[in-house]
Amino acid sequence: MHVQEWLESVPAVAVYLLVGGVIGLESLGIPLPGEIVLVSATLMAASQDHINPYILGACAIAGAIIGDSIGYLIGRKGGQPLLDWLGRKFPKHFGPHHVATAERSFKKWGMWAVFVGRFIALLRIFAGPLAGVLKMPYWKFLIANVLGGIVWAGGTVAVIYSVGKVAEKWLKQFSYLGLVAAVLFGLGSFVVMRIKAKKAQKNAPAEDAEQPQPAVAE
Repeated sequence: MHVQEWLESVPAVAVYLLVGGVIGLESLGIPLPGEIVLVSATLMAASQDHINPYILGACAIAGAIIGDSIGYLIGRKGGQPLLDWLGRKFPKHFGPHHVATAERSFKKWGMWAVFVGRFIALLRIFAGPLAGVLKMPYWKFLIANVLGGIVWAGGTVAVIYSVGKVAEKWLKQFSYLGLVAAVLFGLGSFVVMRIKAKKAQKNAPAEDAEQPQPAVAE
């Protein structure tokens, strides 16, 4: 079966559920490639008339907001023991240095860390649970969560879809190249995120060493 025929056979509902589900689980705190899935699905919408970009964007936004909210509640209930458990289960994503980096961002930026974190792969996983663990007031979290979900998910769909429609004829003839480009874009974002995380991990001990040490009573 030709790639184009296969894409046309994929039910739109399955695409909507996949996008909403993966983004929701990622926002909840489970390391999943939400950005790759969203970009790939949007490119499909640009070349396949049966996939509605508005419904796709709505599903992505809903997944982001609901997933983050559930993550917040889990973090609120679980507290620090939850982060310790996640660190043992997912050391590459919830290791001590990753948590410390995210905590510094939250303490410095507050609710803006939730909004900005939506655009950063590492913080996107942490935002909900960590906001709950740090007892951020829910109304602040909700405002940042809703705005971040709308701007990130809705903006990504709008931009990628617009670019895809401009190149619609090319995508229809070489749709598999469009999917490959989307995957490579997502992998590139992941690599950049890992490099930044490693740099933050290396810098963390130096930053901790620079912190003033408490005076010891004689």
